[in-house]
Amino acid sequence: MARLRLVQLAGPGGRRVAVVEDARLHLLKEHESVWALAQAAMADGVPLAHAAGHAGETLDYDAIYSGNSDWKILPPIDHPEEPARCLVSGTGLSHIRSATNRQAMHAAGEQLTDSMRMYQWGVEGGRPAAGAIGVSPEWFYKGTGGMLRGHNQPLEVPPYAEDGGEEPEIAGIYVIDELGRPRRIGMAAGNEFSDHVFEKKNYLYLAASKLRTCAIGPELVTDPEFDLVHGEVAIERGSEVVWSKKIRTGKSVMCHSLANLEHHHFKFEAHRRPGDVHVHFFGADAFSFGEGVRLQDGDVMQVRFEGFGRALRNPVRIVGGGENLVRVDPV
Repeated sequence: MARLRLVQLAGPGGRRVAVVEDARLHLLKEHESVWALAQAAMADGVPLAHAAGHAGETLDYDAIYSGNSDWKILPPIDHPEEPARCLVSGTGLSHIRSATNRQAMHAAGEQLTDSMRMYQWGVEGGRPAAGAIGVSPEWFYKGTGGMLRGHNQPLEVPPYAEDGGEEPEIAGIYVIDELGRPRRIGMAAGNEFSDHVFEKKNYLYLAASKLRTCAIGPELVTDPEFDLVHGEVAIERGSEVVWSKKIRTGKSVMCHSLANLEHHHFKFEAHRRPGDVHVHFFGADAFSFGEGVRLQDGDVMQVRFEGFGRALRNPVRIVGGGENLVRVDPV
């Protein structure tokens, strides 16, 4: 199967899709979104690369990537007609470091937390034989497509939040075909960005701590290698790198198989509505909060995975002011 690296752009004349080739972006002639490209491929029963057809105009990727262009990089997937028909979700406790970090956040003495128990369940039953169903992983909801940000776009710490911290992950990108079958378009590097201070107060706050903006991209990779993926995450403050870490992910270092994660997400009928888009994060190997780093306004988070194109960079934006009371009035 031909492997493509795709980006979505907004610029002069509207939206476009481009194929990445080194320092050049080749704009597709026929499709203005990856969603439309995927719909065309499924309708014709052909691979995504075949549906992409011939490229037209060529752009300078370096200028666009650095932000010195009229073209801006969008998240590499969305639902261009109805953003709310893109569901953003994820799986936690899929890597040993995420489990130990969670254990440290919530443990009382030597007590084994529910988080570590769930990780151990994954170790014992998360990689079933082909055709079998394994143990269910942790699942969380992040929001609709309106929460997705692209490369260079800020991730926000809203006034009601207590913190914001990066979570470097790879996300699966899916569309649901007309028969209600989930189809994987590819994968992308991501920053799942969560409020760890709020979560640390009580693990029952985990669900609310995930309801934050997050980022994927800049590139979507079709049919990527996902057995063992090495990467690096870094936090830049001004001209200084204040924290960095080598990370890894992939099927060989996760306690759940990819097939098991996908089954337990798409087993729900509501997750198989034809035409919908799904972005599902597969879990993190390390994050700076676990090592005592608190991000500041203007810090830049960088996530890079080998084989997934250029690094994803997003600044932190702490929204000032106090929390406003939201009042509900009767109709």
